[in-house]
Amino acid sequence: MSRLSGGDQTLLTTLQGIVNRTEPELYFIYDTGTESNPDSTWLAELPVPKKLYKNPLDLVAKYRHRVRGAIVHDPAVPDSLNVATTLAGLENAVVADAEQAKAYGLRIVKDLRGMFDDDRVKTYRWQLDNLFPKVTKQLLAGLPPTRVVDVEGVDWVEIARETQQIRDSSNRGTYDLDVSAKLGKEAVYVRFADSFTDDGWGASVRHIVIKANGSVIAQFEPGSAEEEPYLFDGSRSSIGGEANRFADGGNYWIYRIEPPAGTTSLVVTVEMWNQYLVSAADTSPTRIEPFPYFRDYVVASKAMVSWLPPGGATGELLVEYFDKYPTLAPYMGWFANDVSGEWDGVELASKGGSPVIAADFYMNGTVLAGAPGKISDKPRRIRPIKTPKNKVYLTLTFGEGDNIQYCQRRLREIWDDPKRGDAPTNWTISPLLLETGPSLYSYFQRTATGNDLLVCGPSGGGYTYPLAWKPDELTQYLKMTGSFMQRTALDVVYAYSGRVDGAWVPLTPEVAEGFAKYTPTKGIMQTWDGDPLTVRNGGLPVTSVWGAPGRAAEFKASLDQRIANWDGASPLFLSGLIGAWSWSPSDMSELAELLGDPYELILANSFYDLLNRVLP
Repeated sequence: MSRLSGGDQTLLTTLQGIVNRTEPELYFIYDTGTESNPDSTWLAELPVPKKLYKNPLDLVAKYRHRVRGAIVHDPAVPDSLNVATTLAGLENAVVADAEQAKAYGLRIVKDLRGMFDDDRVKTYRWQLDNLFPKVTKQLLAGLPPTRVVDVEGVDWVEIARETQQIRDSSNRGTYDLDVSAKLGKEAVYVRFADSFTDDGWGASVRHIVIKANGSVIAQFEPGSAEEEPYLFDGSRSSIGGEANRFADGGNYWIYRIEPPAGTTSLVVTVEMWNQYLVSAADTSPTRIEPFPYFRDYVVASKAMVSWLPPGGATGELLVEYFDKYPTLAPYMGWFANDVSGEWDGVELASKGGSPVIAADFYMNGTVLAGAPGKISDKPRRIRPIKTPKNKVYLTLTFGEGDNIQYCQRRLREIWDDPKRGDAPTNWTISPLLLETGPSLYSYFQRTATGNDLLVCGPSGGGYTYPLAWKPDELTQYLKMTGSFMQRTALDVVYAYSGRVDGAWVPLTPEVAEGFAKYTPTKGIMQTWDGDPLTVRNGGLPVTSVWGAPGRAAEFKASLDQRIANWDGASPLFLSGLIGAWSWSPSDMSELAELLGDPYELILANSFYDLLNRVLP
């Protein structure tokens, strides 16, 4: 599928949703030619006969009789693609543009061209008012209508690079970036990226001034209305706490600057810090296409899909969406990363009683949710430590497991590292794979070594912030979480708490008591912004998780610094979070070799069992 356009992939994934609604029949491979092939790998695990089609578009003619026709979206109004996807599920149709419908002989069931303008709120208001009564109430979805695709052969010229791994903003300053070398065509494209992609401290920018021939032609702050005309691609960046735009790892953002005629000097002045890498080009580096992924699941389940960033008027409408759905109906997909994204989105969903399932890149969901997998409900036996010693007991956990597309792709990639099993390692995973991907969960469970422990990802049965829930609805969530944890043999949970004035705070006793009462967890590792936390809360041992940048040696150095004030007169308990997008079992193995006395690296179930006996 990867060689096809986003439009052709959308046609096929919506066809897949109709065909697979009753039972799995169509499975697509997206990763041909890549180093990691999770789609092919998972397909090999399914004990069913397969027939491979080299040209996926041949399937349109083969299965055309299974659909009523096409819902034609309006390419001039990107959000019409989501409305078309909702209608496709309701009308047993595929999503297509007018040319595709004609080329494949698809009857037009509904033509959305001209129905909407570029007012996103009005488009999704129409959808809520007119389609909500007909859609499933079991879930709601959030998918971007478009994606950004890199154009090959673009000549990027490096303008500025930070050569040190600076993580403390100590290089914060004003930088004059001369991009005049790329003048001569219609526009200049300036990309901000991360010069060290493995530790998560990439370019961060606060203020931008653009001068042509010495005269200011633009100045703006990230996230402002003034930035919008210049932000060519911000989808892979985020807005930070200082209203700064940043991008870590392999992410970036791009400004497009169209200088006045006759410009011979073009300088972009920025307030910038951390590990920046700035490049410039004179040709468009990307193109915009329909976003095709996860639409099979939306169509098959007859769900409603929208794309409403959680701030401003779109956020207000998103709240109305959540209010319409019953408690525990999950929000599947994701949120806009730009300006107001993950934290605000999950907080709105939590207030609305909807757990979040990150699924926007969950491929072949209609196959994986319908393929059986044997899952044990017997938790891993604890390796008891009978007598605690005066040492540092350390447990380390790979995050991201609430994200089912991570479980499908990145987790499988690092799980297959031959070094896995060398060091005691906790792996967060979603218990909701019991329904969304039982064969995936079964694989991880049955192939775990004695040094691998699956733990429940944040914050239980779906990503959420418990402090934002209404008390009676939180009880429903915790009961659901407990049921899924019991059926998937999970007995430790990693949980977020919630934010107060933008900062993470500890779990309240009421929330901790709820976890103790309704779930089988032996302890809670939680995210918060304070000093190291090792307490009994609601009857459970609770520890804060912390992370460190860099690889094994740097992690060990940070660990040594963290225990520098420990007097060695009593046991010390530390729970750490491992960067799942940058680390692998090979890194864990290397770190374990560095952990001599006074450290003892143990699994989370043993960690919390011992801590439970030590805490008053």
